[in-house]
Amino acid sequence: MGFSGELRDCAAAIWTASLEHPFVRGIGDGTLPLERFRFYIRQDYVFLIEFSRVLALAAARAADLDAMSRYASLLDATLNGEMELHRGYCERLGIAREELEATVAAPTTHAYTRHLLAVAYAGTLGEITASLIPCQAGYAEIGRELATRGEPASQPLFGEWIRMYASPETQEIATWACGLLDRLAAGAGAEERDRMAEIFVMSSRFEYMFWEMAWNMEQWPI
Repeated sequence: MGFSGELRDCAAAIWTASLEHPFVRGIGDGTLPLERFRFYIRQDYVFLIEFSRVLALAAARAADLDAMSRYASLLDATLNGEMELHRGYCERLGIAREELEATVAAPTTHAYTRHLLAVAYAGTLGEITASLIPCQAGYAEIGRELATRGEPASQPLFGEWIRMYASPETQEIATWACGLLDRLAAGAGAEERDRMAEIFVMSSRFEYMFWEMAWNMEQWPI
């Protein structure tokens, strides 16, 4: 088992809680209220903007051309692929482009993206990679698991979401990121590996909190 697998095992309870969260289960069986999905899509769009900044910083920190190229490709795919899909979802859900672009980050979205950006500005490439994998591999795992349960016939939009994250492209990204983390961990000292583990668990917690935020349609209290 590589280092990424060890970290996945350390955060197993958190990842299981995310997979079994009522928001995720509601996507899988088609029972999630559309209003909650609308809230999620808008917050995820805001998240992806900051996620893209982290990918750009990861590409700049890469010490070899392969990692630099892959992170640059992921940046392009996020900005011009995944975010465009979100715009398409919003159009079909009755959310105008102006409304989407004006979305204010909810408290958890703000906190999660600040965590990622702090790691990206101050951390090593290994630490940045560790911070991103709970999102990249977590969505791949959720998409794969929901696909095995069957798409909800009652809600085709959720079926499209499941197919996107169960796709071979998403699975390959997760596999690549985990392989990169294994390689970087092999050349890192004990202190850096400890930081990677701490960051990985924190991002895993934020992934769970993001589902919780969307389920509760979290707002700023004041």
